[in-house]
Amino acid sequence: MRAAASIGLLMALMALMALVVAGTGASFAAAQIFCCHDESGKQVCGDILPAACYGRAYRELGQSGRTAKVVDAPLTAEERAAKAAEAKLRQERERVENEQRRRDQALLNTYGSEKDIEVMRSRTLGDLDTAIKAAEERIVEIRKRREKFENEAEFYKNRRLPAEIAKGLRDADYEIRAQESVIDSKRKDQQAVRLKYDEDLRRFRDILTRAAAGQRR
Repeated sequence: MRAAASIGLLMALMALMALVVAGTGASFAAAQIFCCHDESGKQVCGDILPAACYGRAYRELGQSGRTAKVVDAPLTAEERAAKAAEAKLRQERERVENEQRRRDQALLNTYGSEKDIEVMRSRTLGDLDTAIKAAEERIVEIRKRREKFENEAEFYKNRRLPAEIAKGLRDADYEIRAQESVIDSKRKDQQAVRLKYDEDLRRFRDILTRAAAGQRR
């Protein structure tokens, strides 16, 4: 009976030793080596990151001795600032490119051909011409009405004009100035329209040229 107890105790001790050995082996299997070059360029290694590697690039070596991982050195303040500036510049460039693509697509959605652009230009300029002519005709009418008040005012030279005549002259002058302002505004609009459709036509041709070049590649 004592022999059986001894055998049982021996087996338990052997099992415990096996677990210890297995655990030690697992620790070795998981071991890593860290290596870097110090200030003098000498390679320094250790099973934990050596103090000389702090703030420097280093490598993690696996059991085979091969590099398992490379860790870059932390960026300096100047490098971080340069990286942030580069990222900001890249974001701005992407924003501009996206906006250009959006505008190009909107142009293609608006016009089907160069002829469509010319038609819209002519139509818009024609509408402005009509508005200018209407304002000019209105000025002619106002001046005729003003001439009537001017003739009546001849009878009151060196005397105070009746309120009705004075008001008629003032109103006519105000209306003439208003119509002249309309004409001036519409002529500026005409210039802006010409520039707009010239630019639309240039961009439309450029889009088609780039599309054709992309198809040839």
